Amino acid sequence: MKMNPYSPDMTTAKFNRTAVKVPDAQAKVAARVTLGSIEKVNLESAHGRTLAEKIHAPHPYPFFRRSGMDGFAILSTDTIDASSDHQVWFRVIDEIPCGYTSDHTIVSGTTARIMTGAQVPEGADAVVMMEMTESKVEDGEQWIALKRHIFSGANITPIGLEVQEGQQLLEAGTIIRAGEQSVLATFGIAEVPVFQRPKVAIFATGTELLDVDEPLQPGRIRNSNSYMLRSLVVEAGGEPVMYGSIADDVNTARAKLEEAIQDNDIVVTTGGVSVGDYDIMGELVLEEHVEMLFNKVTMRPGSVTTVAVYKDKLLFALSGNPGACFVGFGLFVRPTIRSMQADAHPYMEEWTAILEEEYTKVNNFTRFVRGRTEIRNGMVYAIPAAARVDESSVMITIKDSDCLIVVPPEKKGIPAGEQVRILKLPSGHVR
Repeated sequence: MKMNPYSPDMTTAKFNRTAVKVPDAQAKVAARVTLGSIEKVNLESAHGRTLAEKIHAPHPYPFFRRSGMDGFAILSTDTIDASSDHQVWFRVIDEIPCGYTSDHTIVSGTTARIMTGAQVPEGADAVVMMEMTESKVEDGEQWIALKRHIFSGANITPIGLEVQEGQQLLEAGTIIRAGEQSVLATFGIAEVPVFQRPKVAIFATGTELLDVDEPLQPGRIRNSNSYMLRSLVVEAGGEPVMYGSIADDVNTARAKLEEAIQDNDIVVTTGGVSVGDYDIMGELVLEEHVEMLFNKVTMRPGSVTTVAVYKDKLLFALSGNPGACFVGFGLFVRPTIRSMQADAHPYMEEWTAILEEEYTKVNNFTRFVRGRTEIRNGMVYAIPAAARVDESSVMITIKDSDCLIVVPPEKKGIPAGEQVRILKLPSGHVR
């Protein structure tokens, strides 16, 4: 039987790796996610937080009959015989600015001057705009006249037009932004139930790593991944806790993990998950007290992405290569942070786009290519990162990317103009 030349090698000798597909890996992680704790914050602090409970309307909205314009509140039956040949006159008995109510009841032949948004007085069933009236003053009293029939309900917003009492306003898992703030304020919800932000410990492994304020040294690089992860955690609605970097020593890594797991909800590491002699995280997740979920995924970059459970908390060991670390976070860590806050859509949105430039690289695993989107003539185009810098070790294209172009395995490249799946990178900050 002839072997498929693009069939993936599902196992490797070191660390006994068996590759799983991305959806299967995501399902394994999702099965271990638990909802976070709930706290209440004041409305001013609620922006960007994730709602922890359904919110129902405590009253209808509007909760009073509201005038839709500046005009006069009348009884519509008074205008049945009004015409250009027959004026109907009304005596003005009150004036109602917005924010005030009238003590008068409108009866036949009377009216009240009313402003936009003010509460319509009892008895009135229509509001006529000021421009449709004529006015006069007689014996110290103001009168207005109409020359047309006005229908009942004209220019009045009824009680509960937008929202009925008890109606659900917001779903748990909703990120609170401007629209949600408006709704909460409208219904007097000054204390908002939200999920506590998951605390996410971040540390990097690698003897070659320098702190960002250290001068460059031969053979060493600065610890940029930790700061990238910090921003990604913030954008996902988590609370990052930085633990710096450690040398390639499994005992040091074990101690750092113990420290991080104690006070945090999730631990995310970068580096040390390949198959080299110094890849300590790959060794650590195989220890007896750690439950490994997977340590290889059929994806590029980041095939060595590893996830384990330790002391009932998730440990994400991501690649040390910036591109692979970035993709691994988007596929596995961000959905976890969102799922811990009951987000109904924790994964990246999937779009269909037209590939702007051909992509010739062939892989036996699904490749997630950094790229950017453009919309032209109502069509979405995806433009991959330049081929010469489309490597997992490359960091510079991350800042210019707003999507991941999904390149299936066993394809000899994709020509320009072909439709492709893309995963839209989240835009904007959750908090």
